[in-house]
Amino acid sequence: MNFSTKAIHIGQEPDELTGAVTVPLYQTSTYAQEEIGRHKGYEYARTHNLTRSRWETCLAALEDGIAAFAFGSGTAAVDTVMRMLSSGDHVIMAEDMYGGTYRLASRILERFGITFTYVDMRTLANIEAAIRPNTKMIYTETPTNPMMTITDLRGVSAIAKKCGAMMVVDNTFASPYFQRPLTLGADVVVHSATKYLGGHSDLVHGIVATNDSAIAEQLKFLQNAVGAVPGPMECWLCLRSVKTLAIRMEQHARNAQRVAEYLEHHPAVKAIHYPGLPSHPQHELAKAQMSGFGGMISIELGSLEKAVAVTKALRLFTLAESLGGVESLVCHPVSMTHGSVPVAQREKLGITPGLIRLSVGIEDAHDLLEDLKQALA
Repeated sequence: MNFSTKAIHIGQEPDELTGAVTVPLYQTSTYAQEEIGRHKGYEYARTHNLTRSRWETCLAALEDGIAAFAFGSGTAAVDTVMRMLSSGDHVIMAEDMYGGTYRLASRILERFGITFTYVDMRTLANIEAAIRPNTKMIYTETPTNPMMTITDLRGVSAIAKKCGAMMVVDNTFASPYFQRPLTLGADVVVHSATKYLGGHSDLVHGIVATNDSAIAEQLKFLQNAVGAVPGPMECWLCLRSVKTLAIRMEQHARNAQRVAEYLEHHPAVKAIHYPGLPSHPQHELAKAQMSGFGGMISIELGSLEKAVAVTKALRLFTLAESLGGVESLVCHPVSMTHGSVPVAQREKLGITPGLIRLSVGIEDAHDLLEDLKQALA
């Protein structure tokens, strides 16, 4: 069964009771039990919800995993994955990643005795050099947020297996339509489903998938024990949204390619970061592990003043945090998504006051180009 068919049919079978084609919204906190110790498989909604179960089944299939687990946000999903670790464990993390993940690691998890080493994962030797006897996890995202660097997932997988570490990949930017890390050797995939999986800027949600039965058992326990679960409405909205994920991602990528090709030669743009451009230093690697390049672009304008002027002048690109919705957004990472990252680290990565990040939507490409043209002028 191919991707689009899975997205519409796996976990989305007609309701057995009524024949409803759309999965019902089970908006309940608890379930009636027939007698003590006897029920229909559902006891309490933190533990079980049929709408959530259907969504988890669907996402697991899309990621080519055996199980998936839904959470109240992408950060809650990452936090729950990290709870598989213990005090004294060591994690190697990509130095270029979402600022909220860095904040979770550096300001919260380190307080509980988990240590982190941040490396440039464009070079596999950096990962190997960071390995310690207590390294239990290698965590990356690709493409990265916001510099759009690419991690060699097959290469990292080989390193993780050699040292016995769990490999975790944040797949938010690519979505399972363009990239499936589990098939490339990852043990766990994390998504902020708020973004492309939800796709309509109307929910906050996170989800984790795995192809390892032992990890699945741990995640199942943690999901219930920690309790950072979503409500059924968010799961229902994700089930609705992934039915169109394939066609949305195709349009996002087509539009982003045209926008990137236009911006690459614009005199106001000092640098552009988009893996779909042959000039991107990791373009060939992206081609080798992705089936498309997504809708995210970062551009350097040279100064905060220029970033302010351009973002104020844009009419179709709305200045807002988040990404992956059908509408185009523009973000200023220094003041928004990466404000918690130390200045020295931001400067090292190239996250400057003049950098803006574009989430290219599915509007008409001509209109988006005209909007950028007038704003950059």
